[in-house]
Amino acid sequence: VQLQASGGGLVQPGGSLRLSCAASGSVFVFNTMGWYRQAPGKERELVASHSTGGNTNYKDSVKGRFTISRDNAKKTLYLQMNSLKPEDAAVYYCRLIQGGYAYWGQGTLVTVSS
Repeated sequence: VQLQASGGGLVQPGGSLRLSCAASGSVFVFNTMGWYRQAPGKERELVASHSTGGNTNYKDSVKGRFTISRDNAKKTLYLQMNSLKPEDAAVYYCRLIQGGYAYWGQGTLVTVSS
C-alpha cells in the first residue's frame, strides 16, 4: 500500500487548506484512514480519522474547524481545514490501517503565518 499526501502550503491565520491522500496498491474495502500531524519538537498526534463505515473522530482542538472525508471509489482521504491557527502548523501525515497493519504517507507541510 502506498499513500500520497498533497495539498499543504503556506496560509495566513484564518485561512483554509484542503489536504488529500491518495491510496494505491492492495487497499482493502474495510479500513480506517486518518490524518496525523507533527510539529517541530512535538510528538505526532492524531488529528482526525475516518473508517470505511463512516465513523469519524477528531482531536478536540480541531472540532468545528476541520472536516475529514473520504471517497472510497477513489481511495482518497481528504481533510478540509478552515479557520487555521498558527498552532495548526505542522507536517501532516495520512495513515491507513487494515488487516492489522498500518501504512504512512510521506507528509505534507502546512505553514500558518502572516
